[in-house]
Amino acid sequence: MTAPLAATMPAAGQDAPPPQPLYGSVEAWVTGFFLPIFKRPLGGEYRWCREWWQHAEAITRLTALWHSWESLRLQPGTGMASWLRDHLDHHLPVLMGRTGPFAQCSEDEHIEPREAKVGHAPPGWWDTADGVAPAVAPSDSETAREGQAGQW
Repeated sequence: MTAPLAATMPAAGQDAPPPQPLYGSVEAWVTGFFLPIFKRPLGGEYRWCREWWQHAEAITRLTALWHSWESLRLQPGTGMASWLRDHLDHHLPVLMGRTGPFAQCSEDEHIEPREAKVGHAPPGWWDTADGVAPAVAPSDSETAREGQAGQW
């Protein structure tokens, strides 16, 4: 049950203190709100990892969902509808989808995601604005890149 609106409003001329988050952490929000409310059949189209906090992408997406939820839950009228449409409906299929951060995991097993290998660009590769030529022979992609210099 909620308090009557008049009891929660500040007296005339007083600034209202900023609202406090309902949940104190992303973990509290995930376990207290997200998982109990947005249940999906797991193993087919949807995936979940019991060690979700081991996945940087999941932490990022769940934190974004939590922060936006904390803000929009306070908006009268369509705040929650906007959150569902603009935030949850976008992130949920990415987060829990077959190719999302939990793709290799299950409720019972966490599998550490493999980090993509990366090669570093040679020295001078990005120095085109000052007229310095790249340290490697131009390729088709480099020629195209030089043609786009100054379009930023």
